[in-house]
Amino acid sequence: MKLFKKTYWLMYPVLFTVLFLLIKNFEIINNTGLQILVSTVITYVLSPKVKIVQKQHGEEEQIKWLFFKKVVNNKM
Repeated sequence: MKLFKKTYWLMYPVLFTVLFLLIKNFEIINNTGLQILVSTVITYVLSPKVKIVQKQHGEEEQIKWLFFKKVVNNKM
């Protein structure tokens, strides 16, 4: 969990690259612009969302991801 707290921002480029290469290799869509658009939309839906929440002891980042049931708190 500590590794996820430190590297959650890497999910965006890694997920985009993997999706783009999958779409390109399987030739699902032939247009490059459309491949980028589809990869971007799917990456946005699947990537972790970060919210800054005010708590009694200060501000915290809450990281919520589609595949995690719990919210991950990260102190700022």
